[in-house]
Amino acid sequence: MLYWLLKYIVLGPWLKLVFRPKVEGVEHVPDEGPVIIASNHLSFADSIFMPLSIRRRVTFPAKAEYFTGKGLKGWLTKLFFAGTGQVPIDRSGGKAARAALEVGLNILRAGGIFGIYPEGTRSPDGRLYRGKTGVARLALESGAPVVPVAMMNMDKVQPIGQKLPNLRRVHIKFGPALDFSRYAGMAGDRFIERAVTDEIMYELMTLSGREYIDMYAQKVKNAQASPPTPAEPVAA
Repeated sequence: MLYWLLKYIVLGPWLKLVFRPKVEGVEHVPDEGPVIIASNHLSFADSIFMPLSIRRRVTFPAKAEYFTGKGLKGWLTKLFFAGTGQVPIDRSGGKAARAALEVGLNILRAGGIFGIYPEGTRSPDGRLYRGKTGVARLALESGAPVVPVAMMNMDKVQPIGQKLPNLRRVHIKFGPALDFSRYAGMAGDRFIERAVTDEIMYELMTLSGREYIDMYAQKVKNAQASPPTPAEPVAA
C-alpha cells in the first residue's frame, strides 16, 4: 500500500511534474508475468525514476544498512526504501550473493518484476562496466524474460555524492525483452552464464550509447580509493 501511495499520490506526481521524464520503449515491459529489468547504474535516483515510468511494481535489492538505522532518520530511511519497492540484502559474507538471488527468484515466482543492476555498483565515471553473472542465473533459473533499460542521463541529474538532484529532464530508454529459453536447464554453467550476461550488457551498451569497459566497476572504484604505492628509490 505504501508503495502505491508514494508512487501515485505523495511522491510520483511531483517528481514527474518537476523532472518531466522522457520514457522510450516502455511497451517492451510485459503487462503481466515475471520480468527481470536489467539496468545500467549511474545514480542513487535510478531506483526511483525507473519504477515511476511503468505501471507495474518493480522491486530492487538494497543494502541492508538502509533498513537498520536508528532514531528518526533511520526510521524515515527504512520507510522510504520499503515504500519505493526495495528489499534489504545483506551483502557481507559468502552467502550474500545466493541470498540476493533467492529474493529475486521468489519475486519472479510470484509473477512480479525484479530490478537488477548487473554491474553490481554505480558506475564511477558514467561508462558501462562488465556485468556480474547473477542476472544470468536469475534468468536461467526463473525462465523470465530480461528487459534491458538504459538510464540515459542520471549521472547529470544526480551525480554520485550529490544529495539533491539537478533540475534536468530525466531520460529512460527500454529495449526489447531478451529471451534465454534456449539455455533452459543450463543454470550453473559458468560459460553459459557469462554469455547470457555479456549479451545483456551488449544491449545496454547499444541502448545507452555509453562506452563499455570490460572490467568490473568495483575494481575501478577500489583502485581509485587506494593511494598509489610510493616508488622504491633507485640505488646508486
